[in-house]
Amino acid sequence: MSDSKAFGEAAIKNSEGSLHHAQTTIWKDFLALIKIGIVNSNLITTFTGLWLALHFSGRSFLDNLDIVFYALAGSSLIIAGSCALNNYLDRDIDPFMERTKGRPTVTGKMNPIAVAILSFFFIILGTLLLMLTTSTAVIIGLIGVFSYIVLYTMWSKRKYVSNTIIGSISGAVPPLIGWAAIDANLSVMAWVIFLIMFFWQPPHFYALAMRRVEEYRAANVPMLPVVKGFKATKRSIYLWVAALFPLPFFLFELGLPFIILATLLNIGWVATGIYARKFKDDIKWAKLMFVYSLQYLTIMFVAMVIITLI
Repeated sequence: MSDSKAFGEAAIKNSEGSLHHAQTTIWKDFLALIKIGIVNSNLITTFTGLWLALHFSGRSFLDNLDIVFYALAGSSLIIAGSCALNNYLDRDIDPFMERTKGRPTVTGKMNPIAVAILSFFFIILGTLLLMLTTSTAVIIGLIGVFSYIVLYTMWSKRKYVSNTIIGSISGAVPPLIGWAAIDANLSVMAWVIFLIMFFWQPPHFYALAMRRVEEYRAANVPMLPVVKGFKATKRSIYLWVAALFPLPFFLFELGLPFIILATLLNIGWVATGIYARKFKDDIKWAKLMFVYSLQYLTIMFVAMVIITLI
């Protein structure tokens, strides 16, 4: 099937669902445009980096509320702007995928030019807010934007099976932004948290790609399960999870209870994969691994904050 024919068929299917899409509100379309789920999850990791930098530098949270606001608002805006720009750039392949075909850039409920303008406005405004913290936070934020938009969306996503790994750079910078907003001299702990985020993303997104493999295939996106199959994808997931095992031991300043918890979470991820094999269903296996990855990240980063309050 030619790309033009495939795109035409996807457009027809999309237009058939226009009545459903028409029921969405402007606010819901806006939240879908900026990928509010991604913005919110990155807020957690940004705050964790910020909180830990305050804690280990001996600075008061209440005395630095202005910096906290600038860092959280600035990082949220550049992430929202980057996600909106990603939607603008991906509007040709999004109709092929169930989870993306309802985006306002696909349904036509938002003008593409307006989306592009809004994207750059958010990125610029977010950068200006980060400039009220430290120059290091600004640089890291812009590296995140560049890696997500240029290195991932525009370059590797449609060409290379390593696109997920390249895209993981941008997903790992939020805690660095938060830390750098307080302490521009990034400590070893800050970089270890960056690595946790970086290593977490491939197994998380590979599990998602397994569940959506036919959609990625239809969109001609060379995700790992599309190119190399489920067996190789599972092997890669286990290898990336294994890479997480040593990292908690570099966070000794958070104490033994945290190291034990993080280690149990790592073991639990592997155990979940072994347990899920009993279903003899690759999609069910991927779903369980995907759900576990979400719980893993939430528990890990919330625990980093809570442990400093005990």
